[in-house]
Amino acid sequence: MKQDKQKTLDRLARLEGQVRGVARMVEEDRYCVDILTQTAAIRSALKGVERLVLENHAKHCVEEAIGSGNPQDQQEKFNELIALLQKTQG
Repeated sequence: MKQDKQKTLDRLARLEGQVRGVARMVEEDRYCVDILTQTAAIRSALKGVERLVLENHAKHCVEEAIGSGNPQDQQEKFNELIALLQKTQG
């Protein structure tokens, strides 16, 4: 779990740097295509972060609910997972 957290934080730090870089590009009136290329890279990197968080949720929260034997908790975590998948895929 701690390794997953650090991996997510590392990716977010890189994303933060990419966003600052794009802001500099805009300030410097860089070529629009170059800016759009970078924003596409940011979107892709953010999707990677979403995948990591979803995997972590499935590995820990959903798995814990399954192991609990509590049907209500299991259904709740399953519904959360479906809702999260819909949000991140849309």
